[in-house]
Amino acid sequence: MIDLPSLSVLLHSFHEVARHGSVSIAADRLNVSQPTVTNRVRQLEELYGVELLHRRGSKIGLTHTGSALMPLLDQLVQQVCTIDFQLRNAGGLRSGEIRIGATGPYYILPALAAFRERFPAVTVNLQIDNSRRVIDALLDSKIDLAVSSAVIDDDRLARRVLASDPVVALVYPDHPLARQSSVALADLAKHRLLMREKGSMTREVTERAFREAGVTPADVLEIGSREAIHVAVEHRMGCSVMSRGEIPNGSPLRAIPFQSNPPMLHEYLYFLKDREAARLVAAFLEPIQPST
Repeated sequence: MIDLPSLSVLLHSFHEVARHGSVSIAADRLNVSQPTVTNRVRQLEELYGVELLHRRGSKIGLTHTGSALMPLLDQLVQQVCTIDFQLRNAGGLRSGEIRIGATGPYYILPALAAFRERFPAVTVNLQIDNSRRVIDALLDSKIDLAVSSAVIDDDRLARRVLASDPVVALVYPDHPLARQSSVALADLAKHRLLMREKGSMTREVTERAFREAGVTPADVLEIGSREAIHVAVEHRMGCSVMSRGEIPNGSPLRAIPFQSNPPMLHEYLYFLKDREAARLVAAFLEPIQPST
């Protein structure tokens, strides 16, 4: 008979593959290689003499047995996460661990520093990922708090405003716009614009502002991270837009406000409604005023 820890690993791997319909996504989420995930699923199937997945080239589907197993695994994963949270929360604020997912470090770090100052014995685990994945992790109870600029309406979630910042133009020191005290969207649109990937809230609010102003940027280059955009602007590849709070201290670049109605970005701290009163979560939320 297989021991429970080993069975748990095999079931967890199958569950991730089944949920996402992809071995590569499952491997990424489990932080192991794709062959490891594939071998675990096959070991589970061989152990019980069943077929759990249909494999047709790159497409993966569930067999009848696999489909029947999923509701039980969903319940098991949720129960394990609940047990984990209760045990971490049981030690009060003299021990324990709080797990936070964020799309970037800029707005959450002051809150983290303040929390650590008040409760130095509590371990803080900060994970940086995209908005979709940190919210998914929160809904799956794999983290306790999530930071995102996306507005998400879900009956299971509550949120508080962590920060609000205007979007500003970011240019290198000798850029043609660098001497201006403010910039119009029409002027910015004449220059090469470095933009985040589709789905970025910065890109979304900026594109909305351009549409409302009736302006279309002449040249757009897509770059997939704030840090890479900052470096690209330093190398004079173009100018960009960024919320003021995301510009690193001591940056040599020039941040120029927009002349009127600057796009605004709000950073939200999300948490599960049914865990708001738990000691770890409540302690972290205490200095952050509820949204009005």
